[in-house]
Amino acid sequence: MDFNALSVFALVAEERSFRAAADRLGVTRSAVSQTIRRLEETIGIALVRRTTRSVSLTEAGERLHTEIAPAIADMRAAVEATGSLRGRPRGQLRLAVSSIAEGFLSGPFLAAFAEANPEVQIDITVTDEEFDIVAQGYDAGVRLGEVIEQDMIAVPVAGEERQLAVCAPAYRDRFGEPAHPGELAAHRCIGWRPAPGVAPYRWEFAVDGKEFSVAVAPEITTNDMALMIKLAVAGAGITFGMEQSFRPWLDRGELVPILETYCPRFAGFYLYYPGRRNLAPKLRALVDHLQRFR
Repeated sequence: MDFNALSVFALVAEERSFRAAADRLGVTRSAVSQTIRRLEETIGIALVRRTTRSVSLTEAGERLHTEIAPAIADMRAAVEATGSLRGRPRGQLRLAVSSIAEGFLSGPFLAAFAEANPEVQIDITVTDEEFDIVAQGYDAGVRLGEVIEQDMIAVPVAGEERQLAVCAPAYRDRFGEPAHPGELAAHRCIGWRPAPGVAPYRWEFAVDGKEFSVAVAPEITTNDMALMIKLAVAGAGITFGMEQSFRPWLDRGELVPILETYCPRFAGFYLYYPGRRNLAPKLRALVDHLQRFR
């Protein structure tokens, strides 16, 4: 078995592109294609579907990638950890970050890390999809603690967070404000959904330590928090999200909180990554930077 071919295959699986995989390896697209073809001949089954527009994995390819991705990630980390003995953290650092992790995505935090680690190339995918970061080739992710797998190492990004219902003062003055989340059905609401065809997010509240959710019927639904804020500021209705996302508008009085007694604080965002024995220097540098920044 050509283990180098497995590494090439893993890159193709991560990138879903022969060209992108070739660019990361510093070889030609043809060389990548020939390596994958030889691997398929060795195993005796097709692993990749090729068209003029896209590259996807067959069922066998998906299974192989799922099985080998953790081992390859460990090998990459071990090699980088060994290389760290010769110098500073280096290489590409791939991160999958929730769009509402305001503290981590702040300009000063990332700018300071980039300046302190000039040999690290930071590649951030902002996404609210939940997936296996190891299988997808990411070094780490940033998510709310409640959705992180138990076998991951998790480092707090900031303190406690809370979700708030907010609206513009003009909306409150015109329509009043609900006294209980159950009254939201009588109000104009601006909702969030992760993707087309998916039900809008249920707004989550709590009273006396008991959590409950409300399925509002939004007049406007989107997957873009920035648009939700613009609409709320314009008086289009009540919206719901992380307090940090609304903070600048709350401080200026352009938005006001409502239903605060039903919006308790909870554990916030965490940087998480696999619990490997040898942590890659580039990731170790990010963890250390995060702890200093906090």
